[in-house]
Amino acid sequence: MYSLDLGRRVPVLQSGLSPLETLLTKTTAGAGGAVLASAMIETPPVWAFGAVAAVAGFINLSPGPRSLARWVGVGFRHWREQQPRLATTPGVTRTWTLYPYHGTMQDPLMRAGFHETFGRALTYVSSQSRTAGMQVHVTHHATVGDHTHHTQTISVHIPRDVIARPERVLNTVEREFTKLGALTEVTPEPVPAVTDRASDWAALEDGRYAATARITAWPSTNDGSLMPDLLLEQGKDQAQRDRQGDRSLSVLYRPLPLAQARRSARWRKAFGEAFTTDDVKKDQHEESSGTTHEALVKGATLVDVDAYLTVWGESPQDVTEARWDTQLDADEHRLRLDWLTGQQHRAYVMTSPHGAATRKGAIL
Repeated sequence: MYSLDLGRRVPVLQSGLSPLETLLTKTTAGAGGAVLASAMIETPPVWAFGAVAAVAGFINLSPGPRSLARWVGVGFRHWREQQPRLATTPGVTRTWTLYPYHGTMQDPLMRAGFHETFGRALTYVSSQSRTAGMQVHVTHHATVGDHTHHTQTISVHIPRDVIARPERVLNTVEREFTKLGALTEVTPEPVPAVTDRASDWAALEDGRYAATARITAWPSTNDGSLMPDLLLEQGKDQAQRDRQGDRSLSVLYRPLPLAQARRSARWRKAFGEAFTTDDVKKDQHEESSGTTHEALVKGATLVDVDAYLTVWGESPQDVTEARWDTQLDADEHRLRLDWLTGQQHRAYVMTSPHGAATRKGAIL
């Protein structure tokens, strides 16, 4: 069961809140509740309502796609993450290259078996801890030339102090991944340093330029052509391949512990019923809630999903053209992209294996 939203779904919160923002929101909610409760006994001073309203407005008012507090967080993180510390969360990380068996993604039955095995590994990871934190990070990189060269990796990150014996989980998950294809443990190359940056691209020390988008919506249906069309350029002529260049795609899975997944499903159903007035949306919530409940009964778990797409070029102009072509491909497949304007100096890390060790909310 995959979701692009935060595991604990509260309407006024947005996906990817930092611990500080979560604390501020909870504090505001508690203070507001205390003021309202006291008003039932004795009328509080007017300034108390004003103070609570001011803090709530600072956190939740949305002049754009993010609240005022989120924009303050963006500035702070921009300053803090100038140094290459984004992917240095303490813990244990192991990375493998994976090449599925021939014909796996072309055959519907084999592809379904592949996803079932991968989901089984995610469910096992979720059951090993009572708190969220363990992450599975999958990357795909396509180098376009006379022949498209495609590489993909799977990384598993276990934060420090989450479980006592992380090697046991890593070895068990490795056995699960071995069933998917040819698996080889590797050590990722260091992340190249940024030598220049703009709001729409980042220049790296190896001479390449990169621009990264966060995938904020997946297509509801997929006939299996998304990956071949988006990365491998199948069905396109040579001129289109030369114009689009290299691409990288990554998906970061954060499986929720089983108890937390059940609480999340319960709260999501309750909020959907309480805050939805559109009958069509109510029916949609009811249908999705039924599907989620059935999956949880069968032993599945909810998984937070963060997906990113990076385009590469030899110059800023190449990156700009690649972004346009990628946006057209995304529209064709009904993907929704947020190009993370102003954050390109660190966003490209998410489409490398090093992104496995990032904290929740590191990329906004």
